[in-house]
Amino acid sequence: MNFIDLPKLRNAEYLQYVKDFSGIITLNNPATLQIDAKLSAFNTKISELENLYKKALANEKTQDLLLLDERRDNAINGIYYFLLGHSYHFESDKKQKAQLLLDNMALYGSGIARLNYQAETATLNNLIKDWENKPELNDAVASFNLSAWVNEMKTANDLFNTTYLSRTQEYGDANPETIKSKREEVNAAYYALRDRIDALHLLVETPPSPYATVINQLNALTDQYNVLLANRKDILGNDQQPPSQE
Repeated sequence: MNFIDLPKLRNAEYLQYVKDFSGIITLNNPATLQIDAKLSAFNTKISELENLYKKALANEKTQDLLLLDERRDNAINGIYYFLLGHSYHFESDKKQKAQLLLDNMALYGSGIARLNYQAETATLNNLIKDWENKPELNDAVASFNLSAWVNEMKTANDLFNTTYLSRTQEYGDANPETIKSKREEVNAAYYALRDRIDALHLLVETPPSPYATVINQLNALTDQYNVLLANRKDILGNDQQPPSQE
């Protein structure tokens, strides 16, 4: 069957993918295909992950984090596009200073707004320190009157980090499991099921294989999600904007 890089799927995408994967198999008479036991184990892990994910979304602080993450994303993207526009300015001084700040941003990668939560927090902290402490960068920020934008980015990032740490503490008190570790358990069940289907398919001596239909359907599903990942990669590489993962 076709490969998909599961860790690159965001939590909501990942959950939908594994549920769709299971759903397709269920429609193809898994008992007759001798894969019902593996499917049952897979579904159990999916249910556990879904319950954990719903619990995370229901947490009030999770909703706050989504809003704060969007707020800091808007700030860094707004700054980026402002500077990008000025990098084409007809005045050489403005063009040079805009490019100076863009080059500094580029040191931290091409998709700050799409980094995972912790990585974006750390990256923005380092970027802000650069702009506050390096004279040439501080001067460029001042020349564009960007202080309000930078302060907004810093405020949103600090509030995000405080809320994130508070939510993490609550999670630790309430439940030792994490979505990441549960995804790894789902992965194991997914690969066990997928490999059994592939193995049984290869053992068929007389075509047509009874597994060909379900394999084709599952590959069509996987291809759709691979297109999603490929499109996201193109956006990150070309537009320099890019995914928060929750």
